[in-house]
Amino acid sequence: MQPTPFTPWSWRDPAGLSGNEPADPGAIDDAGRIGVDLVGYKVEAIDGHIGSIDQASYDVGSAYLVVDTGPWIFGRKVLLPAGTVQNVDHNDRKVYVDRTKDQIKASPEYDKETFDTASYREQVGDYYTSNYRDYPR
Repeated sequence: MQPTPFTPWSWRDPAGLSGNEPADPGAIDDAGRIGVDLVGYKVEAIDGHIGSIDQASYDVGSAYLVVDTGPWIFGRKVLLPAGTVQNVDHNDRKVYVDRTKDQIKASPEYDKETFDTASYREQVGDYYTSNYRDYPR
């Protein structure tokens, strides 16, 4: 059986985003967006806490999280493609990603002016795709 290829800008399993949410805010609409807002959730890397979600996009094929790392890496923000999300725990308000702190720290610099451009997203997507190949989790 072939492993599923890593797709940076798509949720691995959108149904999993609704996870253990009490009601049904995790329903996926016709545009492919989830009905739960992840802003404010804590983000956990493989090796520990990295920050909290400042902004989230749920658009099909271009979903991402902007994570404020706080003092961990000197207040830097990072863009995490939705494909890095491994699990969402709505009860604890935590999002688990399949990257290490060092991999996230080494990601391309986040720039609020250019983060939604095709060239920046290609750079970020290439970075996370290559480290997924090098360090599959």
